[in-house]
Amino acid sequence: MAGVTFSRVRKEFAGFLAVEGLDLTIEEGEFVSLLGPSGCGKTTTLRMLAGLEFPTSGEIRIGDRLVNDVPPGQRDIAMVFQSYALYPHMTVGRNMEYPLKKRGLPKAERKAKVAKAADMLQLTELLDRKPSQLSGGQQQRVALGRALVRDPQVFLLDEPLSNLDAKLRGYMRAELVELHARLGRTMVYVTHDQLEAMTMSNRIAIMLAGDLQQFAPPQEVYRRPANRFVASFIGTPSMNLIDGQLSRSDAGWHFTSPGLTLPVPALRDSAKAGDACLGVRPEHVHLGHGDLQAKVQLVEQTGHENIVVLDVAGGNRLTGRTPSSQVPQMSEAINYRIDSDQVHVFGPGDTGARLNADG
Repeated sequence: MAGVTFSRVRKEFAGFLAVEGLDLTIEEGEFVSLLGPSGCGKTTTLRMLAGLEFPTSGEIRIGDRLVNDVPPGQRDIAMVFQSYALYPHMTVGRNMEYPLKKRGLPKAERKAKVAKAADMLQLTELLDRKPSQLSGGQQQRVALGRALVRDPQVFLLDEPLSNLDAKLRGYMRAELVELHARLGRTMVYVTHDQLEAMTMSNRIAIMLAGDLQQFAPPQEVYRRPANRFVASFIGTPSMNLIDGQLSRSDAGWHFTSPGLTLPVPALRDSAKAGDACLGVRPEHVHLGHGDLQAKVQLVEQTGHENIVVLDVAGGNRLTGRTPSSQVPQMSEAINYRIDSDQVHVFGPGDTGARLNADG
């Protein structure tokens, strides 16, 4: 296996900048997700690693090997596509065997590798079937098996679960995590689904408009988002974000917005009074008690809990949670409090940096 390094990688398409100065080091054996909204550059990044696109500038290395101009077939990688890309006229066994046949491996060795991968992915009973006779989950496992038989240094997966229903996606997430644990190979996974990234990855690379916003383990991204964009993108329901003013007195830092004034935790030395954004996770908005009051705007009953949206003075909204047994009424005035030691403070703008002193 091998790690992957992007050094100041830039990619332009006819004047459109898809990836800007990407610096990213993926360690050997890591499962790393490239996460972000459509058009953020994550798929372009994966395609450059695969050799399907070539960087405008910068360097891409697999292990110690510079691969900028190396054709895809010589990079010792295997790619699993969103569409599965199975040959409809071939059986499952022949689909899995095909890349080995192209490499000229003897028939006995090909059969042994296919049998081993099929056993690992529970495909043995399906080897004589055609793709049209398989479910979506089975087709996805065949695509994984075709990559697996190649025994590559790096697996590349481009939104492989997006065509599956919710239940099957959950099952396949577990399958991929287990497969990664067994193989110990480097896996680079592209997704726009934060749940996939959070539950499967060792680290997540969050991208926006071609720029890397944060690269960190899932819990660090959740608890210490690098900026306002990351804070808004990670978490369901998403983090509450309220624009207002930051001020400092002898008692410390305070945040003020219409209908809301809160003390905030210690901030970095670079923090300045003025425009700022307050961020607080819904689990840190406690409903039913406290000194603050707002009107219930919306209640979503999910079964195990309720998601409650509050209409705060000044047009701000806050989302909180209540137990399933506590269902607020629409338009009800309800008391609440915010854990002031759990709030985040961000600088102004969509990508304003997090200013909390804890990093």
